[in-house]
Amino acid sequence: MQRKKFIKILGFGALGIGLAPMAFAKNTYKKTNEAICKLTWDALCGKIGKAYKTDAFVYVHPRKRVPNVFIYGDSISIAYSSTVMKLLREKANVYRLFKNGGSSDQFIPNMDKLEQSMFQPGLEQGWKFDWDVIHFNVGLHDLKYLKGKNLNKKDGKQVSSIETYKENLEGICQYLKTKFPKAKLIFATTTPVPENAKGRFKGDSIKYNKGALEVLANHPDIIINDLYTFTQPHREAWEQAPGNVHYKALGFNKQGEEVARIIDEVL
Repeated sequence: MQRKKFIKILGFGALGIGLAPMAFAKNTYKKTNEAICKLTWDALCGKIGKAYKTDAFVYVHPRKRVPNVFIYGDSISIAYSSTVMKLLREKANVYRLFKNGGSSDQFIPNMDKLEQSMFQPGLEQGWKFDWDVIHFNVGLHDLKYLKGKNLNKKDGKQVSSIETYKENLEGICQYLKTKFPKAKLIFATTTPVPENAKGRFKGDSIKYNKGALEVLANHPDIIINDLYTFTQPHREAWEQAPGNVHYKALGFNKQGEEVARIIDEVL
């Protein structure tokens, strides 16, 4: 097809949908850009979205002139992230980590992988924005006891001692402040460990939260979301089963409402 004829056809096609040829081309590029980001995100998440049966891992394409909020955490945060996303949908682009955040030593590698996978220049047509708010938590996977890959309080070894956890959390705070100097940071305390929890001892979240607060005392600019204190009075009513560190939909929705409330105040 001759070039002039092609341009003429392109122009009519664009006008047919109410766009000038240049705007039509720009819109096509935008759709291509979004498709590339979505495919990359879906590959990054893998099967976790289906495994958790939540929309917390649904791809969110950044909207311009809207604050960007990031949630980092373990399975507790996975469950409440969808509520946060729903409540703040009109006010912010809300994203969460592409996986279960795990223990504190995994924080920086996970953040680096997210950046290299989704942001420019790692992804040529990827995201290009700064985080405005980062809500993060580590702890529940640090205090657990493992034998191999299995939870085991009797014969297992604790993932992170309190001292190691504190050292890792200090490193996380420094990393976030250096990497994202303009972001407002919110740290969420670790939710309760009930009696007879598998692979975890009751009361350890209190000890690890105490250690976390000692670290955060050196970072008064980091806001504290005390999810432990918020959850504890309702733990039995919200828990999925006795000894289970996870919660029913009611509990996760309430936690999500609290997280959204605090993020909204910061925004």
